[in-house]
Amino acid sequence: MTLLIIGLAAGLITGVSPCVLPVLPAVLMAGATTPTEGQAPAGRSVAVVSGIVISFAILTLVGSALVRALSFPQNLLHILGIVLLLLIGLGLLLPALGDLLDKPFLRLPSAALPPSRGGFLLGLSLGAVYVPCAGPVLAALVVVGATGRLGPGSVLLMAAFAVGAGIPLLIIALAGSNIVRRTRALAERARTLRIIAGCVLIGTAVVVAFNLAAGLQVDIPGYTNFLQQRIETTPQATTLLHTITAEPTPPLADCFSNALQDCGTAPPFTNITAWLNTPGDQPITLASLRGQVVLVDFWTYTCINCRRTLPHLETWYKLYHPDGFTIVGVEAPEFAFEHIVANVQTAAQQLGIVYPIAVDDDYGTWDAYGVEYWPTEFLIDATGQVRHIDIGEGDYTETQDLIRDLLAIAHPGITLPPPSSVPNLTPTQQTTPESYLGYDRLDNLFNGVAGRDETQTFTLPKSLPLNYLALGGTWTIHSEEMTAGSGAEIELHYYAQDVYLVLEGTGTVQASTIGGPTRTITVSGIPNLYTMVHGAAYTGNTLTLKLSPGIEAYDFTFG
Repeated sequence: MTLLIIGLAAGLITGVSPCVLPVLPAVLMAGATTPTEGQAPAGRSVAVVSGIVISFAILTLVGSALVRALSFPQNLLHILGIVLLLLIGLGLLLPALGDLLDKPFLRLPSAALPPSRGGFLLGLSLGAVYVPCAGPVLAALVVVGATGRLGPGSVLLMAAFAVGAGIPLLIIALAGSNIVRRTRALAERARTLRIIAGCVLIGTAVVVAFNLAAGLQVDIPGYTNFLQQRIETTPQATTLLHTITAEPTPPLADCFSNALQDCGTAPPFTNITAWLNTPGDQPITLASLRGQVVLVDFWTYTCINCRRTLPHLETWYKLYHPDGFTIVGVEAPEFAFEHIVANVQTAAQQLGIVYPIAVDDDYGTWDAYGVEYWPTEFLIDATGQVRHIDIGEGDYTETQDLIRDLLAIAHPGITLPPPSSVPNLTPTQQTTPESYLGYDRLDNLFNGVAGRDETQTFTLPKSLPLNYLALGGTWTIHSEEMTAGSGAEIELHYYAQDVYLVLEGTGTVQASTIGGPTRTITVSGIPNLYTMVHGAAYTGNTLTLKLSPGIEAYDFTFG
């Protein structure tokens, strides 16, 4: 019930966010699209919003998985929605075409659809092009749909979210229908209203097709961000969403506390691609580590959160390994280049990691432990039982205390060295969110349309809202990354102390901020994480990068 309330509230927030702007004119004119005088504008409005809610919910949960299974382009349903919207608009301008579009629905039983069937068809098309702001709830539902992990919980959450998002749209549509009802009192104006509505729908299709509302959307302040953070990102909401998005996991995945617990037997290392830093790079097993306290760390080498954790892990390993403590770093890749064992090996050497590393290319061990985030640590006692789980970075003092407790339990009377005191570099303020640059997750590009695997030329805007990036020059955007061409530039309006960027290729990056010097960063070797800004305090600024042709940029992270 709590999750449904969160879903409904998240939908309401989404329904009043700037992201609804492209479809608002069509929703407002819903009553004016009534094809005959015998149909009530209010009924037409209800039908339109019903169609939006139903098609948006269904396409979110099953659309991506369906088009992928049929090997269709991922944007096929979006394109079909635009085409249908154009046809309906033309149908309002050309009554013969409108009657033709309504015919399939006239054959259905009257109880199967709202009274205004044509309005329902319009709603279906709007639902296919409706792209609301993706907060944590919607993001979780998209993951569920894309991975096919549907269940009763996700379906009910989607229903609650869609209803919540539909309520503001319905209010807008009914307000429009009230205006239309009064205006239509003069029968001779009915034809004029149909023409206006048809033009609005055609205009909506054009705006959506070419993303013409992007600039207007971001110019409007993010007035819903505060509400979103207070409702969708609370610890309770995060935990509940985890139950929706996660693979079926062992009971230990629900074991979170700052004290030692009995979380269950640690799963074995499963389907590991390669081992590093073991004798002869041969596999090791948890059974062979019985008698030792083991920390299993799930990480990936370009993850800044993981990198801030590594100095603590490396220090603990050197400090407590003589007393029966070991670490196994399970490298579960995020990007394609992190699947390459040689890249992981080189990165581990550069980072000074000496404890064993398991390269988990196929996520066999990741799934066995029910992991969802980098980094995640599992603390295992000398008998092979998981006693503590930690997600993310920052709780280093608590984790070290638990390591010492387990060593004392395993070896009564042991004298341990004093605890380490490695600086905790976890951000203390909310920074700009992680920003991916491949089209699969490129959701904060301010200018232009993120095309797929095609070369485009961009022009930098005069100004840039906070947390958005813009491109200049020539770029080719791929699923995970974008490749620089002639005159390639990136501008990023950020709030953070440090800014990092994952880069691949050979060349240079000229990095500058407003009021700061220009730095030249040399890019070479394996794909890696590079520091773009290293500041003395948290601040808002605009970062400008000029990249050599051929350099590939993957992901901005912040500290």
